Amino acid sequence: MAANVLQAGDIDRALTRIAFEILEANKGSEGLVLLGIPTRGVEIARRLAQKIAATEHLSDPTAFCGSLDITMFRDDLSGHPLRTPQVTALPAGGIQGRTIVLVDDVLYSGRTVRAALDALSELGRARAVRLAVLVDRGHRELPIRADFVGKNIPTSAHERVTVSLTPVDDHDGVEIA
Repeated sequence: MAANVLQAGDIDRALTRIAFEILEANKGSEGLVLLGIPTRGVEIARRLAQKIAATEHLSDPTAFCGSLDITMFRDDLSGHPLRTPQVTALPAGGIQGRTIVLVDDVLYSGRTVRAALDALSELGRARAVRLAVLVDRGHRELPIRADFVGKNIPTSAHERVTVSLTPVDDHDGVEIA
């Protein structure tokens, strides 16, 4: 049985708070790049960029938002060899010397973030790298923690957290099954 833990309004409020926390930590939007990890991390990064652009009175939220494909950097390729590579799209100006915020939907073991750090290192040297996630469910296997968290949801290892976001899915919500 699935339990709904976040609805559309909850997600929107969490992303608004994260956007303000990012701006506060970075002391504004100067030198900031949001990189979403496909699939739902890209949508979350896009929404964060829109909120940051509105707050900072920036006309183009896509100017500091992109996506980072981690497919070939994962440590589980032998168990799932048929992964389809996604798009890496960097804003003009790249990542060199900029503050990068990696964005994902759920932080669990930390292995996805480790792969993202490896992929990022292939693209240049950032000034700093931060992590924003909609849900932190615990159970880390690597020493990785999020700088910006929408909601901490304690779970057991056998439970599954499912994030749904439009336009990827038919609605916005987070469920535990």
